[in-house]
Amino acid sequence: MRAVTEFDGALVVDKPSGWTSHDVVAKVRGAFRLEKVGHCGTLDPMATGLLILVLGQATRQSERLMASDKRYEGAMRLGEITDSHDADGELLETRLVPLYSREELETEAKSFVGDIHQVPPMVSAIKIKGVALHKLARQGKEVERKPRLIHVYKFDITDYEEPFAYFDIVCTKGTYVRVLAQDLGLKLGCGAHLTSLRRTASGGFLIEEAHDLPTILSWKREELAEKLVPLVELKQYL
Repeated sequence: MRAVTEFDGALVVDKPSGWTSHDVVAKVRGAFRLEKVGHCGTLDPMATGLLILVLGQATRQSERLMASDKRYEGAMRLGEITDSHDADGELLETRLVPLYSREELETEAKSFVGDIHQVPPMVSAIKIKGVALHKLARQGKEVERKPRLIHVYKFDITDYEEPFAYFDIVCTKGTYVRVLAQDLGLKLGCGAHLTSLRRTASGGFLIEEAHDLPTILSWKREELAEKLVPLVELKQYL
């Protein structure tokens, strides 16, 4: 095994909206001429916030880092159902939104706290027989997906300005927040879809530590090395 270098570590990124997680990895890899770059936990293109990149030998820690619990804040729009469960999808149905108070929405959101089985959305990167579900979805196909056991530690409705409900969620890895938004909307009867999502924490990593992408791309290689969380320090973030 080669000796650890200054480019073996984790880079804490604040992912911009409109970029896939793979886009960020490819951009950083190319800009700094790096051989091995990966990420710890996919964010949908619409989502922003904490994206952990692992460089060099730190890529061996990606599974452990990815297994950490996550925290998100965001918003959902009541009364509209989309095929992807978020604002990037096609509008399928519009429903009347009854008069709700924030407290009433909070009560319904609390019913999702704990262990629940969640069916992954068709518009996702999960592969069935080697084919990503989102590719099948674009062909108008829908296949059976096995429910996954996830755990929601907290699902707080922090504000409500009809038809938008704002939330703060803490959950295990693999949780689709847009599915939670859809399922809450269906439970309410009026439907809902996700309109914004920002990851604010992943394990011991916090959004306050993150660097925005334009700033990162303005660095020289030596500046990048200075900003990395060294390989030997990653254990404290698990």
